[in-house]
Amino acid sequence: MKFIGHLDMMRYFQKVMRRANVDIRYSEGFSPHQIMSFAAPLGVGITSRGEYVDIEVLSTDSSAKMLQQINDAMTEGVKALSYKKLPDSAEPAMAIVAAADYTLSFREGYEPSNWDDFITGLTTFIQKEQILIMKKTKKGEKETDIRPWIYQLEILPSHRIKMRVAAGSIANLKPELVLQAYFNNQNQELAKFALLIHRDEVYANCSQGDTPHFCPLEQLGEDIE
Repeated sequence: MKFIGHLDMMRYFQKVMRRANVDIRYSEGFSPHQIMSFAAPLGVGITSRGEYVDIEVLSTDSSAKMLQQINDAMTEGVKALSYKKLPDSAEPAMAIVAAADYTLSFREGYEPSNWDDFITGLTTFIQKEQILIMKKTKKGEKETDIRPWIYQLEILPSHRIKMRVAAGSIANLKPELVLQAYFNNQNQELAKFALLIHRDEVYANCSQGDTPHFCPLEQLGEDIE
């Protein structure tokens, strides 16, 4: 499933809505389409349990009943975890995404030769005040400081790395770029396809002040009894 692109995944969910008899709202006009949007498109090759999709419905059953109907229409490899009602004042998920959690590990045969040295160096590197990379933009490449976009980095058991980085339309950082920057700093090269990447969660910034307070999009809705 991780090799299915975002547009194909959208078409897949449109079919699921029909097969599950979800009373989804359609747009008006000559070419009606389901009113549906994903919070943050997932890159090809990345697995996840933190994806969110907004839909508008004309009517609905309870969260438990709708979740069962939707999952009964799913294929192996995709499962809906919750079905929440958002308040009428809620902004589209796509517009409020601010951060995401990822867990990274190395494929077999691509692991650092000395894990302890690697982690010590990475921990020191992430404490730098500025981390510059060449980031691709629509106008070409631009030198960018990604350090403000790295919110957390934690070393997990079994040679895994968990990080929280900026996501969304304002700032967006791919987690592999963090490790790529570290390897470049060590005058080494991060091999292509060396990493296994899993997205754990997607967050909105729920802070009322200048200091970010990230809350999972799940918390913005409530179950339908």
